[in-house]
Parts: sequence; C-alpha cells; structure tokens
Amino acid sequence: MNQDYGAAMAQKQWYGRPTDYPQQPPPPPQQSQPPQQPQQPQLPPQVSRQDPSQYPDVVREMLMQIQNLYRPETREKAILTLSKKREKFNLLGPTLWYSVGVMAIFLQEIVSMYPLLNAPSSAPVKPIINRVSSVLTLLQVIAQHDASRRPFMESNICLFLYPFLRATPAERSEVLLLTSLGVIGALVKADDPAIISYLLNTEIFPICLKIMEQAIEISKIISTFIIQKLLMSEQGLSYACQNPNRFTAVADVLHKMVAEKGPQGEHVCGARLLKHIIRCYLRLSENERAREALPKILPEELRSTTFQEYLDEDPNMRKWLLQLLVNTGDEGARRLADAAKSA
Repeated sequence: MNQDYGAAMAQKQWYGRPTDYPQQPPPPPQQSQPPQQPQQPQLPPQVSRQDPSQYPDVVREMLMQIQNLYRPETREKAILTLSKKREKFNLLGPTLWYSVGVMAIFLQEIVSMYPLLNAPSSAPVKPIINRVSSVLTLLQVIAQHDASRRPFMESNICLFLYPFLRATPAERSEVLLLTSLGVIGALVKADDPAIISYLLNTEIFPICLKIMEQAIEISKIISTFIIQKLLMSEQGLSYACQNPNRFTAVADVLHKMVAEKGPQGEHVCGARLLKHIIRCYLRLSENERAREALPKILPEELRSTTFQEYLDEDPNMRKWLLQLLVNTGDEGARRLADAAKSA
C-alpha cells in the first residue's frame, strides 16, 4: 500500500499542477486601437437636396409641369406639355415613375377612356383621345429608360393598355393603338430576358398577330417589330414553334402581309414592314421543325424578284433574305443572287 501511495505521489509530481506548466512568454504589448464600427452596406449616393431655384431651367420646368399633374385644373395642359417636350427632359421617365401618385393619375386617365371605345363616331371624344394618347406617350418614355423600365414592367401597368390593343377596327382609335404599341415596343427594345418572359405570359403575341392582319401599315410595322423581338429570344422562338397550330398562325399572318395587294394589283408591303417580316422568317428558319415546313409555305414573292427594288436599296435586307432562302434550301436564293449580279 505504501508503495502504491509512493507511486501515485511520484506520478502527481511528474505531471505537476496546472500552475506548474511552463508559461509562454507574454505577447508584446499592442497599441490600443479604437473599436471597429460594424460595416455598413454600400448605399447609392444620395441626390443633393439643393434649393430648387438652383436647378437648371430645363429641370425646373420639368418639375413644375409634374407638380401641375396633381391639380385637376392644370393636369391636361401639363400632360400635353410633358409629352411634347419629352425629348428635352432627359430624366423625365424615372422622374415620373418615382413621383408619388403620378402613376395613379395616369391610370385614372387611361381607364376613363374604356367606356368610350364603343362610343358612336359622332361622339366628341377626340380631345379625350388626344389626352390619353399623351399619357401613353409618357408611359413610353418611362418604358424606354433603364432606371424605370424594369419596375414599370413589374407593376403590370402595361396590362391596362391591352383593351386598346384588343379593340376591333370599328371600335378602336388608331392613335391609341399606335401609342399603346409604342409602350410595348419600348419594353422589348431593351432585349431584357425578364421582360420577354413576362410578355410571353400575357396575350401580347396573339394580339400583335391580329393587329398585323387588320391595322394600318405603321401599326403593322410596330407589331411586327414586337413579334420579331420576341422571336429573337430562345423562349420566344420555342413559344412560336411549340405546336403546329401556333407556328401556322404566325406563318399565315406573315404570308398575308407579304402577298397583300392594292386595288390596282400592286403589292402594298412597304420596305420597313418587309424588313421585319424577313427577320421573323429568318429567325423561324433557325428552328428545326419550322425549317422543314417553311419551304412549302414561304411566299412566292420572297422567292422571286418582286421586291428587288427594296433589296437593292437595303443590303442588310438582301443578306437576310438570301440567308433565309439558303436555310430553307430554296432555289430562289440562286435566282435572286443572279438578279443582283445583273442589276
């Protein structure tokens, strides 16, 4: 027992007490530093709140007209003035969008036009049409600017324009149709995939096809441009070629516009419209199933020299058409190239 006790004491002496461990030399004294403040998130620079009287004249004029929107007695004049001078006011789009209550005022103006879509032709609606058209022009300015385009899209305000786009030829005003198309055209012009996806989930594709059949040429040009921009995205091309009925609807409308003739038997498709039509066909030819069907339904006018004058004046249009014909394996490509050489 005494031996066990002695061994235990020897072991205890070997390991020692915690205070008997060799001590590390103390670290060198450090200079005291002020406590670090928690890192703040990076915020965008604030706009300086200077006296409005110090703003440039053009900015003060813009802000004054926006203030006039809030008063019913000065609203109409302010809408017309802002619309006419929109090119002069560089920041008009985001300023309108972020001004409290302005979008509600614009929606009130737009909705007030709905009951008048079916008004008889003798009704005095022209002043109201001009006023609403000016509001739509201002929405187009908002849709054009990078700082306001995406939030404008996310607000679904453009859906309030669809009654003007869906109206029958007997009901609608071409002015309202044209300015409404201008808003959608401003959205797709940015090639933003989120905006393309958003529009494809609305009625805009079939609406534009219907306008391309029925409207005047300038409205056809804008609606065909919208279809072209939608098709240029992979999602839009898949949408158009998703099933045979949808592809046939697109191809039929394009064919009708190319083949349309006037009272004297002349082709009425203008150069601007034809350029967008060819771009639509060319994009469709990049889809395998559509490429197989296009040779059977491509208008004869595109295979011949019907629009040779347009093609001579626009090298890009000629290049796109030749590429389309090559993609579809059409003999018209050879004939068109020969005609271009002999011209």
